[in-house]
Formats: sequence, structure tokens, C-alpha cells
Amino acid sequence: MTTTNFKGQPVKIKGEFIKVGATAPDFNLTKSDLSSVSLSEFKGKNVILNIFPSLDTSVCATSVRQFNKLASSLPDTVVLAISKDLPFAHGRFCSTEGITNVVALSDFRPSPFADNYGLLMEDGPLYGLLARSVVVVDKDGKVVYTEMVPEITQEPDYEKALTAALGK
Repeated sequence: MTTTNFKGQPVKIKGEFIKVGATAPDFNLTKSDLSSVSLSEFKGKNVILNIFPSLDTSVCATSVRQFNKLASSLPDTVVLAISKDLPFAHGRFCSTEGITNVVALSDFRPSPFADNYGLLMEDGPLYGLLARSVVVVDKDGKVVYTEMVPEITQEPDYEKALTAALGK
């Protein structure tokens, strides 16, 4: 079982966090306009999954802003910002913040995404939300980088994610 921490307290994660070398499981998540998007739609591109509990926290919002800034300079790469926030919250946040270089996706509908990637927090104050993590998938659909932050209140390592997306 995977674990992380929230303000120093251990939090159990359901299942095992996806490993480097695995084929990234396809998924269908919901965009702000309520349309569905699948990972397979981005085949042939590098995909950075920026996964977080909620846009209503400062660290989550910061990670989306930071990846938005960095994504504009990445060739053949798309960044997906994923949480269980409602699609309307994603739309409002992106509109207010001028987020145009990432695709905001909601896992609010029943889906195997959290189980397939080992992301669902099973206890703690944020029980039921996705653990802060980054997964980089290469153009062939293989996972080439993963990070589940050891403390939910800390930002991911942007540089390592970018390096993996660029194949370095």
C-alpha cells in the first residue's frame, strides 16, 4: 500500500501508485464543458498528468499555474490538470487565472482512474480525493516518470517532470 502525509500525519492510498515502465491505463475524464477526454486522444504526444486534491487549496492552484507557464515551452507535450473538483470549478479557475496551456479534467464521475493509477486517499481529512502526484507518459503510452509527493502540502518537482517529458 502506498502512503503520503497530510500535515505530518500518514494518509493511506488505495492500491499501488503506478510504476515507471508500466503502460499508462487509458481513462475518460470530464472537461469544463462536460465533454469527455481520454488519454488515448493524446497518443503521439508526451503527457504530464498533474494530479491534485482540489483547486481550492493554494498548493494545488500553484501547481496548475506553474505547469501552465512551463507547458507553453514544451514541444509535443500536453499537461492535464486532474482533480475531483467539479468541471465548473475547473472552468472558473482557468478562466479567472488565464490558464490556457493545460487541459483541466475532473474525475468527479465514477471512473477507474484513481484505482488504476493508485491515487485515492483512503483516510485522513482529504479522504476520497486524489493524492498530489505527477505522472509523465511518453509518446508511446509508457510511464516514464512518477512522483507522489511525500507531503500533500508540498509542490511537486517540476524540473524532474519536465526533464522526463523532454526525454532527458
